[in-house]
Amino acid sequence: MSPSEEDKVDGRINGEQPPTRAEPMPARLAYMLLIWLMLSLAQTVLTVATVVQLIIMLVNNRQPNERLADFGTDLGIWMAKAARYQTAASEVKPWPWTELD
Repeated sequence: MSPSEEDKVDGRINGEQPPTRAEPMPARLAYMLLIWLMLSLAQTVLTVATVVQLIIMLVNNRQPNERLADFGTDLGIWMAKAARYQTAASEVKPWPWTELD
């Protein structure tokens, strides 16, 4: 039995975490500020992708662009990983410090 799409996404967000060492608070603060800026940019990219997908669906008989939909899923997973780091639910920093899976 193959895993469902939801199981795959859940595994990418909450899956096994590589071992990490706790970093000093000033370094964590610097990473948190940088990730906050990246999250702000990601929100803008998500808004643009949403509008583009809506236009595509209006023109293409309600059929979404699959590559854009997959991009949205990947972006959402990155944002979830970033939020987990920001709120100290995880010590693993998101891409570009770790692999983008």
